[in-house]
Amino acid sequence: MDFIPKITAVSYLNTIPFVYGLKHADNLRAELTLAPPADCARNFIEGKADIALLPAAVVPTLPDAHIITDYCIGAVGAVRTVTVMSNHPINDVKRIWLDAHSRTSVQLCGYLAKHKWRIEPEWLAMSDYSRVEKPEEGDAFLLIGDKVFGYEGRFPYIYDLAVEWREATKLPFAFAVWVARKGVPNEVTDALQHALTFGVEHTWEAITESAYMGKDNGLTAYEYLTRNIDFILDEEKHRALKKFWDSGIRIEPRSY
Repeated sequence: MDFIPKITAVSYLNTIPFVYGLKHADNLRAELTLAPPADCARNFIEGKADIALLPAAVVPTLPDAHIITDYCIGAVGAVRTVTVMSNHPINDVKRIWLDAHSRTSVQLCGYLAKHKWRIEPEWLAMSDYSRVEKPEEGDAFLLIGDKVFGYEGRFPYIYDLAVEWREATKLPFAFAVWVARKGVPNEVTDALQHALTFGVEHTWEAITESAYMGKDNGLTAYEYLTRNIDFILDEEKHRALKKFWDSGIRIEPRSY
């Protein structure tokens, strides 16, 4: 295979089986970059990557991108790492501070605010996470990724967005999907599919090779990856994405 693709993937715990597969599969050579979801999108848009694990909300805006594998970062129940946290019930929230790292989670939060929670909060961009330490009356915080683990148990009200979506739609959700730009050879996307399969089938080995072994010898990471994350992009998740995309929700948070 002469073409060596540039691949960008998410730098969170939920991606380490994919990363393990990309590093250890014997039929794919690639240049791999890891970044938060928003930066993965930026890398792809700016032409720095041929293949990317992209936030699902971004995909319809990119005419040069098409979904290429049967894998995703998804959930059929609680995802645990995409949450709205607050000292107040969601119906009493006046402001939602939005994690800047994932456009999908922001738009999903907007969908739930409109169609499930029936609220119209002020949407504020959050890049300084120290704000979470000193919430004001009426504040709620959309937090995603590994940082969520550090805030678990800190707020009396925690809304798991995958659970909220499931209650509203009866569907699972896909937060990120693999895409390639037009012109990437089929043999490369086939090799990627094989590499991802290898990685998912070796989730425990991926943990042991990562920084997530921790004090519990990787058991927390393994439980999260096998109970909270669902990696298969099946027909139900495709239906969920279509419903999400067709909703037309566009949240543009105000800078603070």
